[in-house]
Amino acid sequence: MQIIPIHINHEITSSDDISDIILKSNQIRNGDIIVIAQKIISKQEGRIVELSSVTSSLLSEGIGSQYHKDPKIIELILSESKRIVRMSNGILIVETNNGFICANAGVDESNVKDGYVTLLPLNSDISAKIIRDNIMKQSNKNVAVIISDTFGRPFRMGQTNCAIGISGLNPILDYAGTLDSFGKVLRITAIAVADELSAAAELVMGKSLKCPVALIRDYSFKFENSSIEKLIRPECEDLFR
Repeated sequence: MQIIPIHINHEITSSDDISDIILKSNQIRNGDIIVIAQKIISKQEGRIVELSSVTSSLLSEGIGSQYHKDPKIIELILSESKRIVRMSNGILIVETNNGFICANAGVDESNVKDGYVTLLPLNSDISAKIIRDNIMKQSNKNVAVIISDTFGRPFRMGQTNCAIGISGLNPILDYAGTLDSFGKVLRITAIAVADELSAAAELVMGKSLKCPVALIRDYSFKFENSSIEKLIRPECEDLFR
């Protein structure tokens, strides 16, 4: 398996065509998996907010005062969230409107000019599908697309990249019903391959290398329609809710 970086040396704006930029790298092959950083998707889709345009509520003012955080950012976090899971040390762990459990609802001040923040895409599955379809239309090459973002982990230190949107592959590799090396039937082993591929791609993408796209080549998978919702644990199975 190969992981191939695609560098983009200019700031992505709403006028850019990300699929066209990827194709101009002249590196795409049939069967590749394209992993794209969420940040450039958000920028291309106009999910950038100028903080001076945000009016903070009494609730966001109170939370901001308690946790020494800009109430305008708190206001955006609340607007992007279904519920607050935990608050501590200036960090809000929330369930986003798309069902992700993450810090600050993905509202991010990094890699954007001062006074602005980016929000997560409205629907990253749709974003991934548009790019995949455009690549097929323009090049006749069948690829899968993963949109990734960096998430913390509640019981381990450090962050890792995870999938927040997919098109063209199943995010879960389910071994249930197959046999292990001792002939025992596996019952609940389901590997989150979209997350693993996202984490692997981050090794070449980095955070400051101007490499928001990576190709994963020679990973064996089947093309199929699926959704990132398969990676979101149902409420009835959440032991910590």
